[in-house]
Amino acid sequence: MKSLKKQRRIQVIMLAVVALVVATGLIGYAMRDGINFFRSPSQIAAEPPQPSEVFRIGGLVEEGSIERGEGAVVRFSVTDGGATIPVEFSGVLPDLFAENQGMVGTGNYVNGVFQASEILAKHDETYMPKEVVDALKEQGVYQGEDS
Repeated sequence: MKSLKKQRRIQVIMLAVVALVVATGLIGYAMRDGINFFRSPSQIAAEPPQPSEVFRIGGLVEEGSIERGEGAVVRFSVTDGGATIPVEFSGVLPDLFAENQGMVGTGNYVNGVFQASEILAKHDETYMPKEVVDALKEQGVYQGEDS
């Protein structure tokens, strides 16, 4: 009798462990497309990502680099002081998007150009995303207040 209870308890524990492993695997699989890693222009120049990888780039919009193409296509460059990456975006830019201002874009790096699917600009005169500030501080070009 005791042997049957012990065997049943082991089976229940093993089933729970298998269910936990499967659930963890399914959650990881479902989230793989929702995770966007941040990269600075210097990191992209040093190690270009695969064209299929979706990630975020951040830095300052380089002065004199904004070019408006046909339709809603906009081309500009993003820099962190160490490297400059050309960006192409098809859509409406945020109102606060401007040269020498911080921005973060989501997209893919294809043939040496970052193809942005989303562009975010700073939302007031003092805000800059933490990742952008960190990347600019690393390059020694950040000129904001230290907090």
